[in-house]
Parts: sequence; C-alpha cells; structure tokens
Amino acid sequence: MHPCQHAKTTPDKPAYIMANSGEVTTYARLEARSNQVAHLMRSLGVGVGDHIAILMENQSRFYEICWGAQRAGIIFTAISTHLGPDDASYILDNCEAKVLITSHRLAELANKVLPNKPARCTKAYMVDGTIDGFESFEDALAGMPQTPIADETAGQDMLYSSGTTGRPKGVLAELEPQPIETTNPLLEVSRKLYEINANTVYLSPAPLYHAAPLRYNMTVMRLGGTCIIMERFDPERFLELIEKYRITHTQTVPTMFVRLLKLPPEARARYDTSSLRCVVHAAAPCPVPVKKQMIDWWGPILWEYYAGTEGNGMTMVNSHDWLTHPGTVGRAAIGQLHICDDDGNELPVGETGTVWFSGGRDFRYHQDDAKTASSHNAKGWSTLGDIGHVDDEGYLYLTDRKAFMIISGGVNIYPQEAENLLVTHPKVADVAVFGLPDEEMGERVHAVVQLMNPAEASPALAEALIAFCREHISHVKCPRTIDFDPALPRLPNGKLYKRGLRERYIQNAH
Repeated sequence: MHPCQHAKTTPDKPAYIMANSGEVTTYARLEARSNQVAHLMRSLGVGVGDHIAILMENQSRFYEICWGAQRAGIIFTAISTHLGPDDASYILDNCEAKVLITSHRLAELANKVLPNKPARCTKAYMVDGTIDGFESFEDALAGMPQTPIADETAGQDMLYSSGTTGRPKGVLAELEPQPIETTNPLLEVSRKLYEINANTVYLSPAPLYHAAPLRYNMTVMRLGGTCIIMERFDPERFLELIEKYRITHTQTVPTMFVRLLKLPPEARARYDTSSLRCVVHAAAPCPVPVKKQMIDWWGPILWEYYAGTEGNGMTMVNSHDWLTHPGTVGRAAIGQLHICDDDGNELPVGETGTVWFSGGRDFRYHQDDAKTASSHNAKGWSTLGDIGHVDDEGYLYLTDRKAFMIISGGVNIYPQEAENLLVTHPKVADVAVFGLPDEEMGERVHAVVQLMNPAEASPALAEALIAFCREHISHVKCPRTIDFDPALPRLPNGKLYKRGLRERYIQNAH
C-alpha cells in the first residue's frame, strides 16, 4: 500500500488538510511533489541508505519531504523543533545528514544550527523564504520531474528519543531493499484492530517530528484515508475539528485528556463527537481516573499501547479489557514480555522489575554501541528502561522509568504514582515529581506543580496538595515539598522533560 496508488484511483481526494490554514494536499499533489523531492535528492547525490534531516513545524511541505525520501530509499530524521541549538546540532551531526531542510518560521533556530553543520551536509534548504546560508526549497524543486525516479526503493525514518533521560538517541532498524509499497506491522495493526481504511478521517494533534504522529499519519495515507493535521494542540479547537470534519480516528497523549477534561462543562458539551470510532493513546502513563472519565465521555473506543521509537515490542489494550484490568497498558502484540531483576533473572508473575521484549524488531542506537549494548541482554532481549509487572493473564502494568526512581531512606520510590494522583486535583494542570538531595534521607520527594490558575500559588495550597496526596497513597511516596511553576517543560509529544527540571532545582540549591 502506498499513496502513489491512491494518486491513480482518487487523485483529487485530500491526503491531508492543515487544520488552521485549511490548505489541502490531494493525493495527486502529494504524488507530484514527493516525486520532485526524490529527483532533487538524486541530483544532489543522495542515494539509497543515505540520510537527510528535517527541522520543520507542522506544515504542508513536511509529508512531501517524508514521502519523497521514502520512495527514494533515503533514511530521514525529523528533528524536534523544541530542542535547543546544541541538541539540534548534535542530531544533525549524529544522523549523518547530507541535506538539511527547514522552514522560515524556524529561522532563528536554524541559523544557530547552521554554523555547526557537519561537512558532509552539503545543502541546507528553507521553505517559505530564506536567510543567509539557506537556499529556497521551492526553487530547487521547481525544475524537477513529477514522475517517479528510476530506482525507487523503500526508505524509512530514523527518529531520536526525546532525551528525557539523557542525550537524544537515534534509533535505526536495518534497511533492506524493498518495494515502496511494502507493508509493515503498524499498518497491519492499524487496519485490523483500529479499522483504519480509505474512509478514515484522522485527526493528528501532535508534532509530526515525534514517532507516533509521523508514522500514524503515513499509515493513514498508505491506506487512502484523510488526515487533519493540527499546527498545535488546543483542547477546544480539537473538539471543534472533530465535529467539523466528522473525525473517525485520532491519537492523543494523556496530557491532552487532562486538558480536555478540565474544559468548562459547557465547552465540552458544545461539540458533537459522535463520529469518533477509535481513539488511540500512548507516550506517557494515563492516570486511571482520567481514562475512566474519557471512556465515560466518548464510550469504549479507546485503545492504549506501550511501545517506543525503537519498535522492539508493543503491548495493546482496548477499553473493554482495560475496564476489567484498570491501569494496564495491555498484553504483548509484538514480541514477548519478560520482567527481570537487576541481575537479569526473569521474575515470577506479579513481581516488579525491568520490562524486556524478545522476538520484536531489532534495533541499534546510531553511532552509539555502548547505548545499544546497555539496552540488550545476553539473550538478545531489549528494554526501553521501564519498570513494571505482569499479571497472571499477561497484562503489563508500568510503574515508572527506572531512571526516575527515587531512593529515600533506602526505600525505592517511583514518582509516577504521586504524579498520577496529583494531576486529578481540580486545581492542578500538570505535575512533575522527582528526588532532590537530602542529607538525612539521601533524597527527598519533591513536586513541581503547574496550576490551572497560577495566581492561586501559595504555601497554603502546597500544604493542601501534600495533604491530598497523603489521603490516598503511602506518606513515603508523597512529596515533602512542593513548588509552583507556571509552565512545566512538557514536550508536545506528551513526555515530561524531567531531567532538565531536576537539574535546574539541584543547581539552584547550591
């Protein structure tokens, strides 16, 4: 399956529509422009297995570039637009890109990245205007043929982890020569379980540089549906788009659920969401009360999965099974699950340890043998570094990331439990819990809270939130101290940049 096939059968059908501008890219237009991209890459000497980088916000040219690379056997890396220039430059160098394509909207960041551009990156293009050092992407494409290149072969993405626990890591699967229409496991899951097909209208609210939005939109286009791509997420606008386009499928992250649920009741009731058939969510833990409220609102149409950019394994659960196993992220759908202790011994059912997968896709971290080795064991199993347990029916329950564990007074504390609880408080919009150095306990549990109304921040409210926490979970898991921040560093893909937040608090303490 491939958009080129839909360009022949339904050329005037929208492949995707930009939500705010309303700009439509039909399958015919996508076919013509992706072919031009492929020809441009070949003219620059970018061949099968070579790399390019895309530093671009959600906009209409994004998928022309991705599909152009995909049909030319090129490995394409989408760089997060929320990174600083140092991390963006690191990725540009690490991914071995021969070409960088960015946009005028990101000119300030791109201008800081350009001086660090590695020698192998011989071309830098900019969309929607140019600045010094960048050539016009539109002008470069103008003279290129709109017909397929002679040596089409399937390319793929090489995306980078969010860097929430260290430097971003490039994830690369082995690229074998295949026809461009070759299917993949995500396509089969989407077609069989989510029932995505040519009638699907898919609402995409997240940044396209992230693995799930990038890949799910491309899957919908492979199957001939239409994607509605939001330039940025806004909860009420999200509901408005569901009604306007009669959205059938969407994918979200739990922070979006929280923001939707905290809209005024009249705003939530204003829009017709009855067209929804499937809502997929992942990327971060979803508090049980939040998910229950979403199922009450939209019905049992939620699907949750646990997986990573690495693609080494996947668990899935539908709403009906989740309601009888609240808190689970599902049973293995790709690969087999194993829970192991710190010595690599497999643990019995119900015991908590590191989550490993066997039998899934193999991967390596690009140009980092040490990171690749640390994520694999002697049996060839691989891990994303998460902690959890499996019940006697094979359902996985995640506890937290191993890197976020707090050791206080010799007790292992996983902050996810306190975070999931505190975010349900009506005054709380978002929360991060982590350990800070403590002379007596080694580490103390600390929380940073983003309020719905930042003006309400006060010592009294901090004490009230600590008391709220202690009413529901063990005191040792509750924060001993709370600070307020008007905006936590939550990445648009739903993941919290906790490492940087914790480092800032530790530095301020000295």
